[in-house]
Amino acid sequence: MIEFKNVSKKFRDGTSALDGINFSIEPGEFVFLIGSSGAGKTTIMNHIVKEEDPTEGDVIVDDINLSGMKKKDFPSLRRKVGYIYQDFKLLDSSNAFENVALSLYVVGKPSSEIEQIVPNLLNLVGLGDKALRFPKNLSGGEKQRLAIARALAHEPKILLADEPTGNLDSTASWVVVDLIKKINKWGTTIIFGTHDEDIVNSLKKRVIHIERGKVVNDKKEGKYE
Repeated sequence: MIEFKNVSKKFRDGTSALDGINFSIEPGEFVFLIGSSGAGKTTIMNHIVKEEDPTEGDVIVDDINLSGMKKKDFPSLRRKVGYIYQDFKLLDSSNAFENVALSLYVVGKPSSEIEQIVPNLLNLVGLGDKALRFPKNLSGGEKQRLAIARALAHEPKILLADEPTGNLDSTASWVVVDLIKKINKWGTTIIFGTHDEDIVNSLKKRVIHIERGKVVNDKKEGKYE
């Protein structure tokens, strides 16, 4: 479960990014976060992986209150949560295989396991024949699918997708959406931040609408409003 309890986030200049946020997300749910740019969607996701901390309130992930989490436990949290970024955040100097493998090397996975895991992930996202290609030689849609493969490297319970189709054309966008739907069917919790009305309205999933750091609507089988 993911739970936000009266979560507020204020910066030193007095700007409020989140204002009394309350919601809970059950394991295996697919939830859209919608709202205008700067509404607080990315800030919410950053709190789930403890890239940011609340000024007030509690964020609970997988029954752990992140407020009391020690720094040594951060890597364990981040292995439970995969993060897909709008701008991919790929390593330009590394090929597709290496981009996925790096996080596995960092946690000490044996090379023999990595050599099995990475090709399986690349095949899953349709890049099995492009393992040796560098990001500059991939299309936008392929880069995003590579980013998804990387996010799945640790078999996370939760997948955060922050505007994953924002830089893609319609065809590439739907390839990414279909892939994320497939991942959700395996039981992975999905939180999908987007401005894309067509995607939200077509999937008919739960929709949490954020504006000015507040939840203004929370509907099951919601629409983009």
